[in-house]
Amino acid sequence: MTDLLATVYPWVKTLHILSVISWMAGLLYLPRLFVNHVEHGPVGSETSEVFKGMEVRLLRLIMNPAMIATWVFGLMLAFTPGIVDWASFYPWVKAVMVLGMTHYHHWLAKRRKEFAADQNTRSARSYRIMNELPTVLMIIIVTMIVVRPF
Repeated sequence: MTDLLATVYPWVKTLHILSVISWMAGLLYLPRLFVNHVEHGPVGSETSEVFKGMEVRLLRLIMNPAMIATWVFGLMLAFTPGIVDWASFYPWVKAVMVLGMTHYHHWLAKRRKEFAADQNTRSARSYRIMNELPTVLMIIIVTMIVVRPF
């Protein structure tokens, strides 16, 4: 199995990067949709229903598949011999950040369900603030992989 992983490594790495880009696009866009939903889509309005449709499609058709693909290809890379130095600290920091990104994804999914049920209680400002989290996590993750500081 490890020989196969080494053979397909460039393809797995490519698919992992494409998956991460797709996932990040959704993680950055969905909270912006929430901001606009709060500001321009009062409960019961036609605009609110349009936002609900956009939110569910983004989550189900792009974000969920991209997250799953990111995890699958990422684990394949992690198990490819010679790719990760598990004795170093950087892969563990990256792993914690990826778990944080996954938790954030699920937090957004929960907020989407609240909007769908017309039960959102958060302000546009709170979604603007939360929209910064994936950027911070991404910076740490990329730094751990490219620079490998420790």
